[in-house]
Amino acid sequence: MSASASNLDIAALIGRLPLFSSMSPDEVARITRGTREIRVNKGDILFHKGDPNQGFHLLLSGQVKLAFTSAQGNEKVVEIVGPGQTFGEAIMFMDTPYIVFAQALSDSQLLHISKAALYEELENDPRLARKMLASMAMRLHQLMHDMEGYSLHSGKERITDYLLRELPENTVSGPATVSLTTTKGIIASRLNLTQEHFSRILHELVEDKLIIVKGRDIEIPDVARLRQQRG
Repeated sequence: MSASASNLDIAALIGRLPLFSSMSPDEVARITRGTREIRVNKGDILFHKGDPNQGFHLLLSGQVKLAFTSAQGNEKVVEIVGPGQTFGEAIMFMDTPYIVFAQALSDSQLLHISKAALYEELENDPRLARKMLASMAMRLHQLMHDMEGYSLHSGKERITDYLLRELPENTVSGPATVSLTTTKGIIASRLNLTQEHFSRILHELVEDKLIIVKGRDIEIPDVARLRQQRG
């Protein structure tokens, strides 16, 4: 993992974020001074559970997983972060160490925005605080939705929901293809399933002619039929 001194226009990137859209150029410039670019290779750890939090991350490209390891040594994936998403804000405000670890699932490029720079701007701009609260509330709502799914839905329902969420926007019928962005094992962990259970359910969906598995590509011959199966 390394910080980069590239020609990346950090100020322009930050200024385009909805989180910072209400800021003046001077305010963005102050945030930029507390921001550094980070490049990581696939498999690199950005931080470990228990590390101190000094700010939050914005993923520019690549993919990062947030996970923890149980006492039995099993890994549980909490979230898979994609480009344009941020992570680490809630822990930053709690002023506690990280409760998960972050690992790059592919070569990735990120920005790290320092806690000190952000706190200074929060004192000056209440609108920024409201936006950050709204962003964290949306993430909490999604996590609660996921927890409900793990508790009340069968494994087949969880996988079907996942495939439908990954469809291109406004796809309601006809054939479509979902390309898995990471390994089946990581997706299984995210859905609170074992890899064996995940694979068995995929096989059942194939037998029901609801999907066709071609490596990481999941072809759905009839999206409407898959939705009907979900109920």
